[in-house]
Amino acid sequence: MRLEHQLSERRACGLVGISRSGNGYVPVPDRHARLRERLISLSGKHRRYGYRMLHAKLRQEGFVVNVKVVERLYGEERLALRRRTRKKIPKGVREGAWCPVAANQRWSLDFTQDSLANGRKFRTANLKDDCTRECPAIDVALSLPGTRVVEMLERVARERGYPDVLTVDNGPEFRGRALDGWAYDHGVELYFIDPGKPTQNAYIESFNGRFREECLNLNWFTSLDEAQRIIEDWRVDYNECRPHSSLKYQTPSEFAASRPFHKPQWASTPALLEAPAQPPIATAAQ
Repeated sequence: MRLEHQLSERRACGLVGISRSGNGYVPVPDRHARLRERLISLSGKHRRYGYRMLHAKLRQEGFVVNVKVVERLYGEERLALRRRTRKKIPKGVREGAWCPVAANQRWSLDFTQDSLANGRKFRTANLKDDCTRECPAIDVALSLPGTRVVEMLERVARERGYPDVLTVDNGPEFRGRALDGWAYDHGVELYFIDPGKPTQNAYIESFNGRFREECLNLNWFTSLDEAQRIIEDWRVDYNECRPHSSLKYQTPSEFAASRPFHKPQWASTPALLEAPAQPPIATAAQ
């Protein structure tokens, strides 16, 4: 336009409504273009991950990047999840939870429930190692009686050995003779949490929340076989690929490799406990 109408730069910029500095600006290439592209891809695959988890995944893939850079790009691309408001808990004296320090020292077991596409409900029995945060097994079925729960525990025990303690709630599957007999035969202590106190089984409750957010809520199960396949794939990914914030963003499998498999005697090794003493363990009636 300047050449055609013989205008000065000042006059031409004034006519089109841009500044002279803007007219001479040369765009700088985005030096984080590859990182940005991969961040968007990972966010689409792991829709419930925040920027810290995505940063850990990028580090797994070999990206050398500061978490603050990931946070900035995460915000620029509007990938942030909507924050959920949490119920405020009154302040008070809280007792520390007993923290196992060796793999296989304590397992936690609980159930979750979901529905197939036809509306039929199914259940999952979720098992977790409270030290390594590994999920050794998730059993998926329309019905999970105590005998089937015992079969799952026995399969895992053949590979990993028996735990010292198994933490469960007061459901009928856990109070029945099948689980009680299995625990008695193999020297496993059954620790029943107090009714209405799910925080006493906090490790498995936290796992259930992640399982629901990252797997159950994000998938549409057309059949029980499909549910079993998808859930098993998620379980393997959880153990081997998913960074865990409480493990300094190691995967459960990586953390487990650094922990000994130990089966202490409950009453004779108080040095293995890192937190206040555990309440007396209540075993199911024979």
